[in-house]
Amino acid sequence: MKNEEKIFLSLPHMSGKELAYITEAFETNWVAPLGPNVDRFEKEIADYVGVGNAIALSSGTAAIHLALRLLDVKQGDTVFCSTLTFIASANPILYEGAKPIFIDSEPDTWNMSPQALKVALREAAKKGSLPKAVIVVHLYGQCAKMDEIINLCNQYQIPVIEDAAESLGALYKGKASGTIGHFGIYSFNGNKIITASSGGMLVSNNQAAIKKAGFLATQAKDDAPYYQHSQMGFNYRMSNILAGIGRAQLEVLDERVSARRAIFQRYFQHLSHMPGITFMGELEKTKSNRWLTVMLVDEEKSGRSVTSLIKYLTNENIEARHVWKPLHLQPLFQDAPYYPHSETEHVAERLFRNGICLPSGSGMSEEQQMSVINCIKEFFISKPIQESRKIELSSNQAEKSYQYKLLG
Repeated sequence: MKNEEKIFLSLPHMSGKELAYITEAFETNWVAPLGPNVDRFEKEIADYVGVGNAIALSSGTAAIHLALRLLDVKQGDTVFCSTLTFIASANPILYEGAKPIFIDSEPDTWNMSPQALKVALREAAKKGSLPKAVIVVHLYGQCAKMDEIINLCNQYQIPVIEDAAESLGALYKGKASGTIGHFGIYSFNGNKIITASSGGMLVSNNQAAIKKAGFLATQAKDDAPYYQHSQMGFNYRMSNILAGIGRAQLEVLDERVSARRAIFQRYFQHLSHMPGITFMGELEKTKSNRWLTVMLVDEEKSGRSVTSLIKYLTNENIEARHVWKPLHLQPLFQDAPYYPHSETEHVAERLFRNGICLPSGSGMSEEQQMSVINCIKEFFISKPIQESRKIELSSNQAEKSYQYKLLG
């Protein structure tokens, strides 16, 4: 039976405390960018994740952009980046006129492959063109293999930016995601585990760098008794009203993580026994925030495709989505170099073909989730219909994807 009310992928989940912070901002007339809520939100985030400094910004994308600026990335430089991620992870590379080089995923975490990164760094060193930075994404709330990645980058003295937009509240060997590299970024977009309706945060233990980020984010105004600007800046600061929403959301972050982990467990309990169904794992000594529950459908074992499952759920008024399309397959980056996990294994492409993001919002009721689960079960026991069985790559994408590109 079709759901009367649509079940969404990841709706904002308000705590009920947000209005008090918003009202205070209005009553004190702090409605423009900056203000007491911004200052406190920065300190509260820094304290929560255990890092020295934080700056609240207009988006996670702005945070990545400023991190690249602080690392002096400029035109003609290269930056390595996870390929299985939203495009916002890589767009700031283009803002600076630099060139992205994409690194495949690995099977355990679905995040950047240390194996592929090792090859890419070795070849870049031989060519005398090491990257200015490596952007590592913690996908769907799961931490990457940071020990291996940091060790590889340290060998070549390459700074690491952690794109933790999806992983606030996740832990890697006791450390908060986003606090292990040189810089970490968080997102408070409407669909994230907590939201300020929009906005982001840049964090680091480098106090001087965060101070400079604040300078750049407020139009790079010189310390002068009038408006003087010696370098280009940006309008990247968060508003005091939005910071108030973020503060109230941060108070319930641990509850949101627990709720999403419970949602994952329920999906796993009811669906993992089905032929061809597997779920994103959890690396040993880590704790994923399970921002989204992601399921893989092996078409050969199940007889059904992800594309047809998404269509089926859509018809049942349930929102589900494909896993991120790898950036090296995006038309915008068709000329960008790419390093696969191995000569025969393109992990990100397999995940894209077989992966589906299921409704995971912490405000979703158990009844709603069971409706999704029952629809999925019904789909797999129903008779398959004739339709496109899988995602097809265009000919130029296929050629690019299945050639192991040795760039040395």
